[in-house]
Amino acid sequence: MSQPAIHLAVLDDEADITQLLASYLGGQGFRVSQVHGGAALLELMAADPPQLVLLDLGLPGEDGFAIARQLREHWHCGLVIVTGRGDSVDKVVGLEVGADDYVTKPFDLRELLARIKAVLRRLAPATAVAAPAPAPATNAVLRFDGWRLDPAARRLVDGNANEVALTSGEFDLLCALATHPGRVLSRDFLLGHTRGRDGGPFDRTIDVQIGRLRRKIERDPNNPQIIKSVRGAGYILVPKVEAC
Repeated sequence: MSQPAIHLAVLDDEADITQLLASYLGGQGFRVSQVHGGAALLELMAADPPQLVLLDLGLPGEDGFAIARQLREHWHCGLVIVTGRGDSVDKVVGLEVGADDYVTKPFDLRELLARIKAVLRRLAPATAVAAPAPAPATNAVLRFDGWRLDPAARRLVDGNANEVALTSGEFDLLCALATHPGRVLSRDFLLGHTRGRDGGPFDRTIDVQIGRLRRKIERDPNNPQIIKSVRGAGYILVPKVEAC
């Protein structure tokens, strides 16, 4: 059975631009949705979310950066800004709000296609491991980066033998990460693993708990080295884990 076409969304207030991109990208095997405003894009994201959005910043009466922030806060998809605003400050802001790439008009269609494919390739490995099968339960003590995690006793101890208090949710979340080290775990997987339910696009439970965990186990919570974020995919426990 053939794989379904990758779904792209093109948001631009100029219909000729969206039609051009839909025609060209459709000819390259993509399924393309054309939208001409932020509200229409958000409706599409709720009903039929694309894997990647091409977003114009210069929308009459709308803030393109605000739309980009909404995408990053509530959905996991590729984001390429395609705009006539070539100012370096706009480019920096666009990348800082979470765009995977920034392309200025006028653009070469072949170059844009190459950039889209590059973003999708970066997303593909994360997608492939976003929902791994749960690891077998273990009562072994897990050691990583100076920490000792004891699932049976539900204790977390630092390198100086000091116990760190975790809530039940934080402990279950850390166990899920530590039993899948080096693997990107999606928010949905972590929510199912720790809470036994699926999350909606606005569910930030896992993000809040990750923030709390980082404040308890990271040397610098603002520059985490143990639990890292993978944009558009989820979280990964980076250090090597040893069972003892």
